[in-house]
Amino acid sequence: MQFRRLSILLTLFWLGLFVLVPHLLVVLTSVMTPDSEHLAVWPVSGESWSRLWEPIYLDVFWHSLWLSGITTLICLLVGYPFAFILARLPSLWRGVLLFLMIVPFWTNSLIRTYAIKLILGNKGLVNSLLVGLGIVDEPVQLLYTEFAVIFGLVYVLLPFMVLPLVSGFDKLDQTLLEAARDLGAGFWQRFRLIILPLTMPGVIAGSLIVFLPAMGMFYVADLLGGAKNLLLGNIIKNQFLVVRNWPFGAAFSVALILIMALMMWLYFIANRRINRQGGLQDESL
Repeated sequence: MQFRRLSILLTLFWLGLFVLVPHLLVVLTSVMTPDSEHLAVWPVSGESWSRLWEPIYLDVFWHSLWLSGITTLICLLVGYPFAFILARLPSLWRGVLLFLMIVPFWTNSLIRTYAIKLILGNKGLVNSLLVGLGIVDEPVQLLYTEFAVIFGLVYVLLPFMVLPLVSGFDKLDQTLLEAARDLGAGFWQRFRLIILPLTMPGVIAGSLIVFLPAMGMFYVADLLGGAKNLLLGNIIKNQFLVVRNWPFGAAFSVALILIMALMMWLYFIANRRINRQGGLQDESL
């Protein structure tokens, strides 16, 4: 009993020291006054929060939502069938494919993003192949475009979509599929009424795990997108390291945290609703 209490106290202490305290410091910094010498000073000021509504930053916000949304959609369209096939493979091949999917994590994502930059450059692998095959006469501008940013985000975040989906397919009750098949339901009817509803928690979890980090991956936008394809993370990074306006950078950080908290709340609401409904609607079978 004492060990359990000690474990709980240590966990609460760890969460307070490394999660709660840093977040409180960021919140406090967001309402301070910018200062060129001390970075942030008292008294309290709402200037940083009011600047969030300036058109230039709203454009970056909506552009970040667009890029993150497209990235999430592509990861879902690619990851869902891959996870479906992966879940149906024998354990040996499934383990091999999961291992190969996780291997890139052994290398820092920044280094892998540099590799993508070399692949998509004017003298990179893709353009060399296109020119060599005679498909184009001169290199295509792939780097420093929305396509490059989305490609980089999908490459980095795709495994985070696949893993929750594989877990969802593992929990899929095969007896329901067999019963639906015996009742004459075709594949698409089984998919629409059984497979998709029962794997929806994995879809929602994977989408959140992809969407939320995509808005803050500033190094991907820096290396692959150039100055015209910024994410919210780029604004935060520039305010802290370049402009040295810590209160405004902190205000942007808090806004991003609030967006993440809202998305997580919606996830729990949706997940609870799915569980309450039993995961599927079977009146059409």
